[in-house]
Amino acid sequence: MQILGIVGPESRRLCERVGPHLDGRVAVVEQRDDGPSGNGPSRPDGVDTAYGLTADGTWTGTGTDRSLDTLLDDLAATYDHALLVDFPDADVPTVSIDGTEAENVVVEASTATDVDLEPVLDALADAEPYVTLETLVERVKASPRAERAGAIATFTGCVRERDGEEDPRTLSLTFEKYEGVADDRLRTIESELMEREGVEEVALFHRTGTIDAGEDIVFVVVLAGHRDEAFETVSDGIDRLKDEVPIFKRETTVEEDFWVHDRP
Repeated sequence: MQILGIVGPESRRLCERVGPHLDGRVAVVEQRDDGPSGNGPSRPDGVDTAYGLTADGTWTGTGTDRSLDTLLDDLAATYDHALLVDFPDADVPTVSIDGTEAENVVVEASTATDVDLEPVLDALADAEPYVTLETLVERVKASPRAERAGAIATFTGCVRERDGEEDPRTLSLTFEKYEGVADDRLRTIESELMEREGVEEVALFHRTGTIDAGEDIVFVVVLAGHRDEAFETVSDGIDRLKDEVPIFKRETTVEEDFWVHDRP
C-alpha cells in the first residue's frame, strides 16, 4: 500500500483531486477532534468498537482501540493507497498546504487548487510501500497457482533488544539498501525458489529506514503444495535474503551507534 499525507486547510479537497488518479482501492484516514463517537454508530457501555453495515456493504464504525499504525496495518492487506489527512507527524510523503508544518514535506502550495499533482503522484509512487505480513499472505493467496496449494508458511524477523543478559540494549536498527540492485536480487530469489517442485508462490520483503526494538523488519511468505516444501523454502528464503541481498545495517544501542559490517 502506498501512503500520502496531506496537511493544512482544504486537505479534504486535495484528497478529492488526488483520489481519481490512483489505481486500485483507496482509503482516507482523517485526524479528528470530535471525540470517540465520530459519525459512526453509538457504542453501548462496555463495548470498545461498534460497526454499522448495510445490505450493499456500506459500513461505518467507531471505537477506542486504534492507533494510526494499527489502522494502517489493517488497511494494508486490502487497499492499494491510503491518504492521511492532517497527520503532520506521520513519516510519509506529505503535501503541505498554506505552510503547515509536517515531518516529510515533498510538495508545498498555498491552496489545494494550486497543488501540481504530477510531483505529488511521483512522490507517492516512489515511496517505499507500507507492507505487512498479511499483505504478503493475501498476495500469494491471490496467485493463479493457489488451487494447487495446501500450505502457507511465513517468517517474520524483528529487532531484537539484546542477545544476552549482559549485552547493551538495542534501541533501533537502521537499514539502507543498494538501490535497484537489492530489489532486483529479491525478485530473483523469489523466482528461483518458485522453480522448486511443489512451491507455487514466494514473497520476500525487507523494510528500510530506522526500525525500533520489537518492530518487524523482514517477511518471507511461501505458498506450497504441502507443509514440508513450505517450511523448507521459508528457511532457505530468509537465509538467501541475508546472504545475497545488499542491505546495510546500522545498530543503535544505549551505549553506541555503529555499522554492523564494520565490526569484525
